[in-house]
Amino acid sequence: MPTTASTIDPAEIAKFEAMAAEWWDLEGKFKPLHMLNPTRLDYITGQIAAEFDRDLSADAPFAGLRILDIGCGGGLLCEPMARLGAEVVGADAAAGNIPVAQIHAEQAGLQIDYRHTTAEAMAADGEQFDVVLNMEVVEHVADPLSYLTACRTLLRPRGLHICSTINRNPKSFAMAIVGAEYVMRWLPKGTHEWDKFITPDELFALLERAGLTPVDRKGFKFDFLGWSWSISDNDLSVNYVTTSVKPS
Repeated sequence: MPTTASTIDPAEIAKFEAMAAEWWDLEGKFKPLHMLNPTRLDYITGQIAAEFDRDLSADAPFAGLRILDIGCGGGLLCEPMARLGAEVVGADAAAGNIPVAQIHAEQAGLQIDYRHTTAEAMAADGEQFDVVLNMEVVEHVADPLSYLTACRTLLRPRGLHICSTINRNPKSFAMAIVGAEYVMRWLPKGTHEWDKFITPDELFALLERAGLTPVDRKGFKFDFLGWSWSISDNDLSVNYVTTSVKPS
């Protein structure tokens, strides 16, 4: 039986509740995510298309797929997934994010099922998805293994789990905390806690313990000269993303 115990960290939820109204402000507190989002989407759509044999140049290439974005925030990933034809559920433990996401989706003419809930609660209800997007969330939960186990429970057999987070090393401290929070002031001070960051090897081990099979990992690399993000095959030193599959 799936557990209903929550892995949410109330202090972490409070941080994002305080910023909820700024999700769609391109120059606001979520500016780093808006900058990263096109690169995240390139990776996500490529992985989904490859796994489910979809042609991204076709109309509604993700039609028939049910996708969950857990920790959806204001809907930065949900909306493009809906535009690609997927049935999308966006879930967030921060209640203040949901009306922001709902209003923006309505204004865009998109039908997205937004819910104030947790991965554990949805797993206990027997929800099933072809894809679970788990982006920049695992470093904010109280128990990463239990949380990832709930994400695995939410997947159908051969379902795809895409998870991004931040590496733990001196460079990530300098860039993700000192640089982003103190120098550039892209994020409020205290948004991230370095000791909660997870190395790629640690995340792969957690995914395997949760019952998933890791199949890929890439870095998200920021170019200060070009002021842009790109996908890297070998530089996972700060931001990185993984793909794993639920066995049949």
